Amino acid sequence: MSYVHTNGLDIYYEEHGAGDGTPLLLLHGGIGGGEIFAAVAPELAAGRRVIVPDLQGHGRTAHIDRPLRPEDLADDVAALLEHLGLEHADVMGYSLGGMVAWRVAIQHPGRVRRLVVISASCRRSGSFPEVLAAMDQMSAEMAPMMEQSAFYRHYAQVAPRPQDWADHVGRTAELLKIDFDWTDEVAAIEAPTMLVFADSDSVMPDHVAELFRLRGGGLRDAGWDGSAQPVARLAVLPGRTHYDMIEAPGLVPAVLPFLDED
Repeated sequence: MSYVHTNGLDIYYEEHGAGDGTPLLLLHGGIGGGEIFAAVAPELAAGRRVIVPDLQGHGRTAHIDRPLRPEDLADDVAALLEHLGLEHADVMGYSLGGMVAWRVAIQHPGRVRRLVVISASCRRSGSFPEVLAAMDQMSAEMAPMMEQSAFYRHYAQVAPRPQDWADHVGRTAELLKIDFDWTDEVAAIEAPTMLVFADSDSVMPDHVAELFRLRGGGLRDAGWDGSAQPVARLAVLPGRTHYDMIEAPGLVPAVLPFLDED
């Protein structure tokens, strides 16, 4: 457990495991922090170093005078890798962390060997309309109601300034309202990519299929000998939603073979 000062930010991160495998960076979703990976990080750390930061304003990393933007968070992540002396790493992100993972691969392609994106679209309209409506309704005024959540309990225990909770919710609400479309940039990503979604995700199935095609999958039959099989991978976890993906028993077994490939 340690801090790195970079980009005007004191980034908290934890490490698990060791070994000769390519280091793996885990990027958490919005509101919460790296603690969401507590159950899976030890499994993923078998034979590799796993690094779990708290992104700006989340967990033990305080906010600075800068709005929450995936592009800035991606620069923070790249700076963390540089500080740790890592030329490159595998990057796996969930929800907001998946958006940041997209941006790391786009903005810092040399830093990413393999990319795993969990439940994250490449444009805002990739989510269901009712999800977008809920995002549009979110505001700092909802912070007291959200104090009933496990996210708040963790924040109150570990955040450098627990009194910033309403500001944290407000900044997240602002981020969720921003329109974005990274379709062309995602199509141009160099790193081999695995997509992981729930069968009842907040991202629409049509968009999941589009993302798979953008990354080179789903374009043709692999052939009887597998000679035309794409590098891209897609996993759809049954009986899961956007909100319980990290606890899915099938997540680690699905991801590890992809990460272990040369």
